Amino acid sequence: MKKRIWIINQYASTPDVGFGGRHYYLAQELNELGHSVSVIASGCHHLLRTPVKFKGNTKKELVGRVEYVWMKTVKYVKAHSLLRVFGWFQFSQKISKADKLLGDKPDYIIYSSPSLIGYIGARELAKRTGAKLVFEVRDLWPLTLVSLGKASKNHPLVLLLSHLERSAYQHSDLVVSNLKYAVDYMIDKGLDPKKFKWIPNGFSKYEVESQKESLSESVVEELPNDKFIVGYTGTLGFANNLGELIKVAKLFEKDAELHFVLVGGGQEEESLKRLTDSLKLDNVTFIKPIPKRQIQSILEKFDLLYIGLPKDDLFKFGVSPNKLFDYLYAGKPILYAVDSGRYNPIHESKAGISIEPSNQMALYNAILKLKSMSPAERMEMGQNGRNLAETDYEYSQLARMYSDLMR
Repeated sequence: MKKRIWIINQYASTPDVGFGGRHYYLAQELNELGHSVSVIASGCHHLLRTPVKFKGNTKKELVGRVEYVWMKTVKYVKAHSLLRVFGWFQFSQKISKADKLLGDKPDYIIYSSPSLIGYIGARELAKRTGAKLVFEVRDLWPLTLVSLGKASKNHPLVLLLSHLERSAYQHSDLVVSNLKYAVDYMIDKGLDPKKFKWIPNGFSKYEVESQKESLSESVVEELPNDKFIVGYTGTLGFANNLGELIKVAKLFEKDAELHFVLVGGGQEEESLKRLTDSLKLDNVTFIKPIPKRQIQSILEKFDLLYIGLPKDDLFKFGVSPNKLFDYLYAGKPILYAVDSGRYNPIHESKAGISIEPSNQMALYNAILKLKSMSPAERMEMGQNGRNLAETDYEYSQLARMYSDLMR
């Protein structure tokens, strides 16, 4: 039976104004399965490349066949701004009355974190409309704020978020997470494990195949020729452990065949460039962010793909970085410097080498090992990764998993 579904994610976007992402693809695919889907999001947040233009306090538009409802909230630039926190409460208040704006009633409301404040409004909305409430956890807040953000467990905001977290686990009809073993953490917070379902992030094969773009000439000119390239694409941030990669590049400075290429931007960009300069490296190249449609084109130029995270107990419940699925589909061996507990898709699928994070010698030896392999051996690893991507992480399949939950 087809359902009316509202997906609420304050930080949702489309490819035109942001980066698309999980709910853009899931909404389109759920619609293809016959469901009627609306996405409710803020039109003003730090993850949008182009803020939504408003004439009033809301804006409706059709994106593909999916209705997007944008809520006007306070503008801010930096992710750590206090205005962002104010925007959580503002968005929560606005979505609590979303039924008056949409003019109908949903069968299911999917409220997606990380912001827990909006859960208050989503729960009120679900109660008034009689909808079943799905709480989707994409980041374990407030644990992440304490573990990585170094916030105090006793901070008033952290205490409030902890209370909301427990309430959400206990009172939602279903709980979904892109972190495979988050259920282990949630049970201790009062979740009935029967309500839990793992639905990871993924990739859109249709988009990759039909909308792929060639690299611009300027980008091609920045790439080194006739080198074995260790590549990275994505945010240049602290959480991606790129400083370790650059320090290991120092160990390869006399290897004329090997080069490191980092594609992207972020808060750590300048500090990473300063580190490169201080180490006097000429085997590291930084390339500015490129359009998503060109990601596969640049991954084709690389011989080895790097993904890393700091060592932290937070990740033992699993990870689901979007770049992982782009990497898998690219069909290149992956160097997985992540301790993600029992969830290790690279090791399990033999799609590359998994190593301990923040271990420079392990990273050095892994690069050396992959470089010394025959092209056929690396190609086999890459094909294993692509097979895994197509089997387990394509958004049309993930949407069917969601659809089966909402029967």
